Order: sequence, then C-alpha cells, then structure tokens
Amino acid sequence: MLSAFVIVFRESLEAALIVSIVMAASRGIAGRSRAVAAGVACGLAGAALLAAFAGEVAGLFAGIGTEMFNSVALILAVVMLGWHHIWMGRHGAELASQSRLVGNDVREGAKPLSALAIICAVAVLREGSETVLFLYGVSVDGSTGTSGMLSGGLLGIVGATALGLLIYFGLLRIPLRHIFKVTGVFLVLIAAGLAAQAASLLVQAGVLPPIGYDVWDTSAILPQDSAVGFLLHILVGYVDRPMGIQVLVYAVTLVVILVLSHWASTPRPGRPVAVRG
Repeated sequence: MLSAFVIVFRESLEAALIVSIVMAASRGIAGRSRAVAAGVACGLAGAALLAAFAGEVAGLFAGIGTEMFNSVALILAVVMLGWHHIWMGRHGAELASQSRLVGNDVREGAKPLSALAIICAVAVLREGSETVLFLYGVSVDGSTGTSGMLSGGLLGIVGATALGLLIYFGLLRIPLRHIFKVTGVFLVLIAAGLAAQAASLLVQAGVLPPIGYDVWDTSAILPQDSAVGFLLHILVGYVDRPMGIQVLVYAVTLVVILVLSHWASTPRPGRPVAVRG
C-alpha cells in the first residue's frame, strides 16, 4: 500500500502541478475549465487503456516462465523509475515554464483554447502511463495485494489533488522542492528494492549466480514477515536473509540512479534550475 501511495502520489502531483499552473496562467479565459477538464479526461482515458493493454500483454507472455517474465517486468519498472527520477530532475523547470507560457499565450490569443486541453491531456497521460507501469512492477514483487494497491493509489490521488488545489489557490507554503526530494528518496529506494527482487527471480531461473546465500541473517531480530520488516521491505527493499547478488544489484542500482540524477540536476549555463531542487 505504501509503495503504491508513494508512486501514485508522486506521479499525480506532477500532473496536478502542470494543471494548476495552466489554470492559474489562463485565469479569466471563458471556457478554460471545460478545456482543461476535457484534457484531463482524455489523459485518464489513455492511461486506463494502457492499463488494460498491460494486462493483456501479461496474459500473452505468462507462458514463457513466471520467474523470467516477472523479472523482466521488475527490471522495466526499475528502469522507468530511474529514468523518471533522472529526467524530471533535469527538465522539471522546463515543463513548468512551458505550461505557464501556454496559458499566457491562450490568454493573449496567440494560441487556441484547445492548447490548454492538449497540454493537460499530455501531462495526465504521461504521468498516468508511468504510474501503470510502476504499479505493475510493484504487483510483481508480491508484497502489495490488489486491495492495498487500490487503497494506496486512491490515497495518492486524493493527496496529490489536494496539494494541486492548494498550489492553485496559493495556500501552499511548503516549497515544492522539499516535497519532491522526500518522495524522490523513496522512489529511488523502491527502485533498488525492485531490482534486488528481480535479481532473486533471475537466480531462481538459473540466469544469475547467487554469489553466496545469507549475506546476513536478521530474521531473529527483524523478520521480513513482521509488521516492521514488511514495511521496510516495501519502502527500502529490506530482506532478512539476502543473497550476495541481491546486495550487489541493490547497491549498484542506488549508485547509478543517484550519480546520474546528480549529474542531470547540476545547473548548467542557459538551463533553468529544476523545480525539484
């Protein structure tokens, strides 16, 4: 539930931020609410279509081996999470700036009202599509059931929508960079945990060597199936008796994402500072 909440909250907040900026920049334009609502509805419809398609793909390829298929799904989720964290760290400011400019252009008559619908549809479709892929990867991990994912996802949407409204009305005093930093840390740790789980599946499939078993054994102190252990497994990928390959893959995933993210977010001449901070 918590991993689903973090992922959906983060993705929904990004879409809500774009929609809020567009709404604020186009304030006073007749019909802008209908245009934005139409764009959001189209984006959600596209994401829902992708969700249905993902289920069909899973059914088609389930016969190639559960471990192989699930490990590929997890790896794709890790790649998407890492790419998302790195790319948005570099281009977040550009997206916000472009959204504001579109709203101003519509206000001044330089662009049609449909431009508002298009930019909102693209934002919602992009974030919604990524959410679908991320949640599928989390479901493969097996630590979160369907009910937990649904409840976590709904809470994430509600929380992000509420923050989006606060941003629009100018009531939010917490800098967005702090919110994105906190959720960004969790996303990176979730990605590393999913990568370690994928490594475990590939060991079961005979593709990777285990590089030793029980690198540490904390099952007597903090069992993975206990409440705290289960929570840590979801949030940071905790395993009470990991294989060496899991520890190695976890560490490599963390280092790669953090190094690339730092490189991408480093200010360069002529490039706006990212909103994530």
